[in-house]
Amino acid sequence: MANIRPLRRPSAAPAPAGAAPRRPLPPFTGPPQDYTYDGTFEGLLTVLFTVYDRKASPNSIQPEARVQGGLFAAPAPVETSEALAARVWEGLANSMDAEARTRLYHVFLSEDADREMLIFRYVDLALRADRDIAENYANADVRRVQRLAQMMFREKHRMEAFVRFEKTQDELFHATIEPDMDVLPLIAAHFTTRYADQRWLIYDRRRHYGLYYDLTRTDVVQFETATAPKASGLSATVLDEREPLFKVLWQAYFDHVNIPERKNLKLHRRHMPLRYWKYLSEKQPRETRFAPIPNKQPPRNGGLQLRAPEGEE
Repeated sequence: MANIRPLRRPSAAPAPAGAAPRRPLPPFTGPPQDYTYDGTFEGLLTVLFTVYDRKASPNSIQPEARVQGGLFAAPAPVETSEALAARVWEGLANSMDAEARTRLYHVFLSEDADREMLIFRYVDLALRADRDIAENYANADVRRVQRLAQMMFREKHRMEAFVRFEKTQDELFHATIEPDMDVLPLIAAHFTTRYADQRWLIYDRRRHYGLYYDLTRTDVVQFETATAPKASGLSATVLDEREPLFKVLWQAYFDHVNIPERKNLKLHRRHMPLRYWKYLSEKQPRETRFAPIPNKQPPRNGGLQLRAPEGEE
């Protein structure tokens, strides 16, 4: 596996007790700029620091990978600084609580088309307000941040519930997913705790990176294109020879506990949306249909007797 790096999360330290009152922010006096950054959350926090350091509001904030020639008249690239990013993140504790900052991180992971400018507008509103804005739902940006955070929470919960692993010949449990939002950083803790006794890999095919747990720590991993898992999953040649049996057994169990008379497809799709079915073994075409074992008890007809095969009497 190539390019392994530890999973990073922004610090969520609480605001210091007895902090001094906030000073009002000065107005933006410089000409608006079109900022570009490296696409990371630390990079976006560095952009926020630059905006207030230069006193130049953003016309736009775009990841460098998405900037096209001629899109901006004069792009203003910002180099990521982890020190400045940490300073901004800790400084936001003076204007919002840990839950509000977490919502901003979730908005970033949502990959909403306007996420950078939405985060800037929310932060700017919080820094200039004299009170907590978390419940100021009269503001469209506050409502949007809350909505995206709720959507991210649901996506995280569903990925934790619907991920299905396949076992490879080298004892690695593998799952390929394609969520609507970038949820891997949020589900890492859940799977690390729940499957602490086995090696596993969860690969996000849409974003071309994954989480790998080696029994001691969980890392973010990236693959060369040639070695990345394909859309159809792992090749049968690398799967444990018992994996097809496990799949059939799970499907048989699902069919056995199912109650056809209580079928409610509308409610079923509400709790388990159709787009998640591709991850679930029980939703795949049946290779072997479930059939109960025939009753092996002799018939209880008083006039019928079982006869031994010829030559064994």
